[in-house]
Amino acid sequence: MQMQSFDGQAVLRGARVTLRPLTHLDAGPIVEFAGDLNVSRFTRTIPYPFGLQDAQAFVARSIDVGRTIGDVWAMDGTASGLGSLVGVIGLAPMNSGRARQSEIGYWVAPALWNSGLASEGLNLLLEANPQKSQTIFAEVFQDNPGSARVLTNAGFEFVGDAESFSLARNMTIPTWTYLKTFG
Repeated sequence: MQMQSFDGQAVLRGARVTLRPLTHLDAGPIVEFAGDLNVSRFTRTIPYPFGLQDAQAFVARSIDVGRTIGDVWAMDGTASGLGSLVGVIGLAPMNSGRARQSEIGYWVAPALWNSGLASEGLNLLLEANPQKSQTIFAEVFQDNPGSARVLTNAGFEFVGDAESFSLARNMTIPTWTYLKTFG
């Protein structure tokens, strides 16, 4: 893994994917992929339908120097011929007092599911641990076992059941919660 910084946010280079800050040019591909119900239904925060204005607003929040949503990276597959945006991964600090805790979330374009790109992106981010987190949490809907496998394969431990509201489904969905501790 090679690491550099762009406007204070890490750029992480892996074998097939580079994690880089989003740019305004990413709005179109984000609409194409996150606007697919197969993607948005497995997230808490992506509504369905999801249009260009939604993607532009998301990118603007993600690149704002004073952002409050945490750090968001494009999963860029250009180096391996897969396209400039094949997914998105984010790491949001949690208000947890003295402990450094974050929550991770990600999605990959449906055509690239089961290709290992989610695992590669997740492992790049965990190895770099750019927020110097002591604990990283993740939550997946229970009808998304593929994302659960990505987490457990990366060393996350299952900690329990919960539920979260999905904007795309407009309902509360059962979830599995995972954590990974460092150091």
